[in-house]
Amino acid sequence: MTSQRTVGILLFNEVEVLDFAGPFEVFSLTTLTDSKSKPFVVKTISENGEIIKARNGLMVKPDYSFESHPSLDIVIIPGGYGAEEIEINNPNVIQWIKKQSSKAEFMTSVCTGAFLLAEAGILDGKRATTHWMDLDRLEQQFPSVSVQRNVKFVDEGSVITSGGISAGINMSFHLISRLYSNDVSKQTAKRMEYDIEL
Repeated sequence: MTSQRTVGILLFNEVEVLDFAGPFEVFSLTTLTDSKSKPFVVKTISENGEIIKARNGLMVKPDYSFESHPSLDIVIIPGGYGAEEIEINNPNVIQWIKKQSSKAEFMTSVCTGAFLLAEAGILDGKRATTHWMDLDRLEQQFPSVSVQRNVKFVDEGSVITSGGISAGINMSFHLISRLYSNDVSKQTAKRMEYDIEL
């Protein structure tokens, strides 16, 4: 059995649903073709571990709080109104992201989750992207970030940012291809009936 990587997805009130549900589905379904083993275990985390209310009213019970979660190999920071307008001003969330960036193998964002990575200083001097409606704002608010346009995701090694909402799915497949193979990504995408270009 291959050792599993733990994927931690941050949740907060007014998080965009597909921002976290898309990567959750991709990493949860991934199976290695040769061994049939599951290379990822996916867990959700919120600041206090209590139920959060996502965009449009979806209620979600996270697996862990900041204090109780296991060590994370891959961290996914989703976006939505809650990221760009609320959590960006929450020092506990920003400090948690900084702490994870010093330990995790990969720090990633979906949509306006990039603003939280930028606020934590993780995107300084790096290329990054976000939802197309927020590219100008990211550029203006964080001039040290090299904002990329017309891309689904930007890979800067241990930091990967992706565009709006469904682009987090593309980013997840890209990371799986990097860690394992295009074949593993393609098999997972086929199972999801999702068209990907690798």
